[in-house]
Amino acid sequence: MRNSLPLAAVLLGLPSCVLADHGDALLLGQQVITASRTGHSPVSIASSSLITRDEIERQQAGSVPELLQRLAGVSITSNGGRGKSTSVSIRGTSDKHVLVLIDGVRVGSATSGSAALQSIPVEQIERIEIVRGPRSSLYGSEAMGGVIQIFTRRGGAEGFKPYFSVGAGSRSSYSGSAGVAGSHGNGWFNLGVASESTDGINARAYRSNEPKAFEPDADGYRELSAQLRAGYRFDNGLELDGSWLQSENHSDFDARSYSAKNGLSGTNAYSDGSLQALSGRARFSPLAFWDVTLQAGHSEDLDDRFQDGDFNSRFDTRRDSLSWQNDFNFGEAQVLSLGMDYKKDRVDSSDDYAEDNRYNKGYFVQYQAAFGRHGVQAGLRRDKDEFFGAHDTGSLGYSFDLSDALTLTAAYGTAYRAPTFNDLYYPLTRGMEGNPDLQPEESESYEIGIRGSHGWGEWNINAYENQIEDLIVWAGSSPMRPENVDVARIRGIETSVATVLAGWNVAANMTFMDPQDRSKANHGHLLQRRAKRQFNLDLDRQFGAVGLGASLYAASERFDKASNAEDSRMPGYALVDLRSEYRFDEAWRLQVKLANLFDRDYETAQTYEQPGRAVYFTVRYQAL
Repeated sequence: MRNSLPLAAVLLGLPSCVLADHGDALLLGQQVITASRTGHSPVSIASSSLITRDEIERQQAGSVPELLQRLAGVSITSNGGRGKSTSVSIRGTSDKHVLVLIDGVRVGSATSGSAALQSIPVEQIERIEIVRGPRSSLYGSEAMGGVIQIFTRRGGAEGFKPYFSVGAGSRSSYSGSAGVAGSHGNGWFNLGVASESTDGINARAYRSNEPKAFEPDADGYRELSAQLRAGYRFDNGLELDGSWLQSENHSDFDARSYSAKNGLSGTNAYSDGSLQALSGRARFSPLAFWDVTLQAGHSEDLDDRFQDGDFNSRFDTRRDSLSWQNDFNFGEAQVLSLGMDYKKDRVDSSDDYAEDNRYNKGYFVQYQAAFGRHGVQAGLRRDKDEFFGAHDTGSLGYSFDLSDALTLTAAYGTAYRAPTFNDLYYPLTRGMEGNPDLQPEESESYEIGIRGSHGWGEWNINAYENQIEDLIVWAGSSPMRPENVDVARIRGIETSVATVLAGWNVAANMTFMDPQDRSKANHGHLLQRRAKRQFNLDLDRQFGAVGLGASLYAASERFDKASNAEDSRMPGYALVDLRSEYRFDEAWRLQVKLANLFDRDYETAQTYEQPGRAVYFTVRYQAL
């Protein structure tokens, strides 16, 4: 796996570079910690969601984007089926406005600005936390629309507990995973491997304006991953934790891009990619009220592309990070956090970038407190970028308990995104060129919400407005260059409810959104590939050893072009999935899933096909 094992061994063995800068992964419990970066938070203000391991297996999801699509405020754009380039949007922002973490380590491409969520194996995941709304005051650049943090699997029960799964389904799809988890005394561990392969679908439909680019073949996908996570708590209170995740993948695709040998072509294109996240963490308490967290992290996003039998391009990026966080706990009701982050990005490409590395230092402070029925969360951060200098962001949240069951919340936050290496320094080739004069994108967001927790279930409603300025847009031709020209105003309402009706577990959410482009050229138009309405419904029930479930996802129309031209309109659609499970005993299960029951044809990006009806079988074993 690209010579990563020696580095993994070194970082996992570090005794002093340790615990996550973006959350305490040793003390997970059921609290969403990504919203505050602290293991203990006296208030809960942010709009957030939690996907547990049980939920992942219950939904029989094949990918991380499939899991995320079921959440309020989250939408997915896919370029042609399993393993293909996929964008995740939170509250109408772009995928570049979503910060993605794995065990506290930033992941994603420093050239494109996106994270390859489609390449993160679901079999290696313990839980996923999603926080909606700006979080730059805690994490810096990118966290304009929200934060997604993925925690890998960890040990728990005493002893050694093996587990495995095997699966098969439509389009010659096969999957398998195996691992062992356990604990002894104050130590715990999890070691796992997983693989999958599929023949896939034809990624792109026929285009009359580009007939030579049409390649009527199935575009397959293969993935092999490994994961290791371990930790130990010493008698003096020192906690050590290390994790390593690596995913290698091969993806065929239909593309029309430059080939040095044959010029413009669209045949025999594929990519070999690798995603890695590595962290070493430590936590200790010099004084009873003072918790110190240290972390060292490393991530890689490697992408080599081939076309017409030749090597075409390489865009490999690597990120190293360090963090030091101090949490001062004044009783159970007040927490003051002070910290510093450092990260350095490096680019290794077949194209010659004018700059291929840069660093950023961030300094933050956060105060959380609960006073009777009142709760406050306030934060400030200053980032010092090697190229852009200082950039300040802040946030303020307030909650008020109307009763034991009802809580009002309000929040304000500013955020920013620094331009990527592609934005700034993309070489003059392939009809594109970067712009070193770009400035960071900036946003200002307001939110108000109400939530309830009752004997019959839970519900919440959140309304928000996000103003984004200096949006970076690639435009023009010969060459195409990015400019700070666009302004966007996104308003939305998210509602969700969870309850039990007639023995069925029911979870539903609805998103209403007005994602307006406010630039001069397209003022009042919908932002590209954003739907104004989305609806999710999940039903599940257990009948003894048999479990049954169904999911409905519906989205309104969207436009592929910023001009909202009629020829770029993509109709709305609805998808229904059915699932069932039979438990032979507490350890063995057989699962069956029927996806896209009505074989609906739809697109989330114009000309890119999406999978039709498919059936999948999975056998799971988990030692007790």
